[in-house]
Amino acid sequence: MTDARTTVVVITHNRRPELLRTLDRLAELPEQPAVIVVDNASSDGTADAVVRRHPGVRLLCPGRNLGAVGRNLAVREVRTPYVAFCDDDSWWSPGSLSGAADLLDRHPALATVTARILVEPGSTEDPINEELRDSPVRGPDWLPGPALGSFLAAATVLRADAFRAAGGFHPRLWLGGEEELLAVDLAVNGWWLTYADDLTIHHQPSVVRDSTLRRAHGIRNTLWFTWLRRPAGPALRRTLHLARTVPRDAVSLRAFAEATVALPWVLRERRVLPTEVEARLRLLEEAQRRSSARRYVG
Repeated sequence: MTDARTTVVVITHNRRPELLRTLDRLAELPEQPAVIVVDNASSDGTADAVVRRHPGVRLLCPGRNLGAVGRNLAVREVRTPYVAFCDDDSWWSPGSLSGAADLLDRHPALATVTARILVEPGSTEDPINEELRDSPVRGPDWLPGPALGSFLAAATVLRADAFRAAGGFHPRLWLGGEEELLAVDLAVNGWWLTYADDLTIHHQPSVVRDSTLRRAHGIRNTLWFTWLRRPAGPALRRTLHLARTVPRDAVSLRAFAEATVALPWVLRERRVLPTEVEARLRLLEEAQRRSSARRYVG
């Protein structure tokens, strides 16, 4: 059951064992997708290991850690209509890539399909799945699943041309909640996002991660997104809500400081969302306040 419609893109940094496990799992998929790995300046022999063990994988080595922008670099090389993102500690289930491609084939106004996430070992449901299933966003009748206001990059198949037209991931956000800005820009361009509960990706969280840095970037990026796209009133309320609810520690203080220092470029690039897209975000904010799912800003 080979399927040439989708290319899998994986970004990695100093997680050689996890990446090799992921590439082994991708190589076993019946779809036999093309795979592109972006090695974000690893120093643990990642690039050499990929060449030796998976010579058929396209390896890109930009020479520095681009974070999520490494995905932009890879998508420039993609020649298939669809691209599936995958982290170095996650892998797609057999048939899920084809299932997502089928949905994108059938619905030309659909830009992204996000799959159910199972946490390994144990294949337990990620709490975010419930939030995706119960998304409050109202979509058109033709949409094959719940309409989403954003997506999770490591669990999503996207229409490559829509990704490119929206500009990909913003280079300043680097990594941590970087999807939110791209998601609304896709919506502004007229695209819809959906969740498919019958498609699956497995996530075995790496033990090699800097959770403190990720939280700082998540708070900072949430602020930047808010200031870049939200109208003045909602932007102020969202900023005050974050100030009240994030942990009161040095990490949060650093995040707010980094965000504030960047105000000159943020204001230069600010483009307020259309009313209908802003309305979706307000619904999502209400749902997120009631959710127990993991949050970069938490």
